[in-house]
Amino acid sequence: MVHPQDKGVDRGGGGGGKVLLATVKGDVHDIGKNIVGVVLSCNNFKVIDLGVMVSAEKILETARREGVDVIGLSGLITPSLDEMVHVAKEMERQGFTTPLLIGGATTSRLHTAVKIAPHYSGLTVHVLDASRSVGVASRARSETERPKLAAEVREQYRVLREKFEGRDASQQLVSLAEARANAPRLECAIVKPALPGTRSFSAYPLNELTRYIDWTPFFIAWELSGRYPQILDDPKIGEAARSLFDDAQAMLHEIVNEGRFTAKGTLGLFPANRVGDDLELYADERRREVLAVLHTLRQQHAKRPGQPNLALADFVAPKEAGVDYVGAFAIAIYGADELASHFTAQHDDYRAIMVKALADRLAEAFAERLHERVRREFWGYAKDEELSPEELIKERYRGIRPAPGYPACPDHTEKRTLFKLLDAEKAVGMHLTEAYAMLPASAVSGLYFAHPESRYFGVGKIQRDQIENYARRKGLSVAEVERWLAPNLAYQPAETVIDT
Repeated sequence: MVHPQDKGVDRGGGGGGKVLLATVKGDVHDIGKNIVGVVLSCNNFKVIDLGVMVSAEKILETARREGVDVIGLSGLITPSLDEMVHVAKEMERQGFTTPLLIGGATTSRLHTAVKIAPHYSGLTVHVLDASRSVGVASRARSETERPKLAAEVREQYRVLREKFEGRDASQQLVSLAEARANAPRLECAIVKPALPGTRSFSAYPLNELTRYIDWTPFFIAWELSGRYPQILDDPKIGEAARSLFDDAQAMLHEIVNEGRFTAKGTLGLFPANRVGDDLELYADERRREVLAVLHTLRQQHAKRPGQPNLALADFVAPKEAGVDYVGAFAIAIYGADELASHFTAQHDDYRAIMVKALADRLAEAFAERLHERVRREFWGYAKDEELSPEELIKERYRGIRPAPGYPACPDHTEKRTLFKLLDAEKAVGMHLTEAYAMLPASAVSGLYFAHPESRYFGVGKIQRDQIENYARRKGLSVAEVERWLAPNLAYQPAETVIDT
C-alpha cells in the first residue's frame, strides 16, 4: 500500500527504468493504477501516467516516443479485458518487444494466459497488486532477468491454459430449454409502491451517508486485506490500517463539512411483468405502453435436484398474475476528480488517491441509503425494517439491487436501457463511455427487486443456444453479444475485430 509517509511523492526518478501506465480505452477507473504509479516512483522508476480512457494508438505512440522499458495496462470493468487483447495484438503487429504488464480488478492470471499472452510474442505478465509491481517491473527491464522471468511465465501460463481447456470439457451445462424448464416456481408477492414513478436528488446530504460506508473495500483498495473493524487490530497490518483510517476520517470530515463533493441520484419504481426471461416495464398499471425491456440471462450449469436455474426475471410476476413492479436507480458522486487534480498539482499523490477512494465509498453508501429508503419509504414493502449499518452491509434485508456488469446481470449494455429509462443524463448528468463505464467514475446503477426470495447469484458460463436467443431478443448480432459477454461464454467464438 501507499503509506502516509509517501505523501507528496515526486514521480520523476528514472534510475529504475521508465514505465508507461494507462487505464485502457472505455474505462475510467484509476485508483489501483495510481497506487502502482506511486509505488514504482518510490522505487526510483520514472512513471508516465497517461490517465484513463486511453486508446491503444496513444499508448503505443507514447511508448515508442518515450522509449519506455515497460507498458502497464489497467482496467476495472469486464469490457476492458477485450481492449487489453486489442493492445496486445497491436503491439505484435507493430513489432514491439516491450514487456507488457496487466493489472486491474477484473484481470487475472488465467485471463492473461488464455486471452492476452497468446497474441503477443513479448513478455506478458499479470501483476496481482501494487506490492508486486516493483519486483516484476525490475525483472522485466533487466537484460539478465527478463529471459528468466519470460521462461517462468511461459511455463506457468502453459499449465493454466491446459487446465482451462480441460475444465471446459468437464463442465456440465444444460440446454437453454432445460434451464428454463428448471426455473424456480415462486409464489407472487406483489407490493404496490407507496410512491411510484421517478424522483431525483440534486444534492443529497453527505452527512447522512457516512454511517452507511462499508470500510472493508476501502482497505482492499489500498491493498490491506482484512475486515473492518478487525483490521485495525491486526498484528501485522493494524498499525498501517489505523494510520490510513485516521487520515481517511480527517479527509472525510473535510469533504462533508466543506461540501467538496455533491451526491446526485435518480430512481424509479415501475409497473412490470416477466415475459419469458425478459422484463417489460410499463408507463402505468394499464400496461398498454412499454417503457423499456430489460433482458436477463439464465444459469445453464447443471444443478442438483431441487436447485433451480435462476434468471433475474424469475423474481417478477408474469402478466397473468397481475401487475408487479421493478425499480431502477443511478447515483454518482461529483467533485472527486477536481479535488484529486488539486492534490496532484501539489505533487500529493497520497491525498489524490484518498479522495477517489472516499468518493467510491460514498457512492456505495449513497446506493445503500437509497435502497433502504426504497424498502421503507418509496416502495414501502419493509416499512418496519430496523437494521444497523453492519446488518445492512451483510444484506440482512428483503430484496436485492443487482447491477449490470456483475454476476447476476453480466451484460454491461443493459446500462444503456437503464440510463434511458431513468433519463440519467438529464436527471443526474451521468454518462456512459463506449465500453459502458459510468462517468463520473464514482457511480453506481442497478435494479431493485422486492420479492422475498430474490437473491444474488452468478449466471456463470452459458452456451451458444442462449447467446443466439439473447441476441434475437436484444436485436443485436451474435458476434456483438459474444463480445460483451466474452467472460461468460462456454465456447470459443470466432475472432472479432475491436473497432478503434
